[in-house]
Amino acid sequence: MAAKRVLLVDDDQSIIEVQKMYFEKEGYQVSTCMQGDKAVAAFETFNPDIIILDLMLPGMDGNDICREIRKSSDVPIIMLTARTDTLDKIIGLELGADDYVPKPFEPKELLARVKAVLRRTDRKSVPQEQTEEENKSKEIVSYPGFVVDKARYVVTVDGEEIYMPPKELELLFFLASNPDRVFTREQLLENVWGYEFYGESRTVDVHIKRIREKIEKPDQSQSWAIRTIWSKGYKFETK
Repeated sequence: MAAKRVLLVDDDQSIIEVQKMYFEKEGYQVSTCMQGDKAVAAFETFNPDIIILDLMLPGMDGNDICREIRKSSDVPIIMLTARTDTLDKIIGLELGADDYVPKPFEPKELLARVKAVLRRTDRKSVPQEQTEEENKSKEIVSYPGFVVDKARYVVTVDGEEIYMPPKELELLFFLASNPDRVFTREQLLENVWGYEFYGESRTVDVHIKRIREKIEKPDQSQSWAIRTIWSKGYKFETK
């Protein structure tokens, strides 16, 4: 099996050196970048399996880099920041980051998070022995005027394709695949982000809010909707 490729983007030389040493010791292939305005080019050239991305960078900040990469790729991204503001974390997750690590951190913790994210990514691989039609049927959920195609990562509402970052689409797909069943925030974190996810339940609220803004109509004329069950969680309700 080919070594996983990690792109480290950080303007702190000491962090770059320590993390590069840890990842290479574990068998990863590592490329580094210390300038924000060169990060997208480094991503396109190196084609990594995962990106470790600092928020505060010279030339272009981590949020802008994440936004730019998400236009063409769903490669896993773990954001790093020395800030403690919850808003920064929310913005990063909304832009499509898969995890968020505050500085300072233990190198072994970041390595563990990378392994966890890559395990979730690998589990999405479709078994070769399944037929194309079987795979297709399992990756599509549809209701009147609404389709979530997880194979192509496309959401269609009333014939219009709607862009969603990977985690938003995966959350919507999971809820729509289990209609009228209530899930707690912890259950959604567990099933969509994985057992190893280190985030907070607030992450679910942020993603639900963004999904609703994109798919639900103000007049609630659709025969389906994401409902908040107070003190419990959320469900995909069908009428």
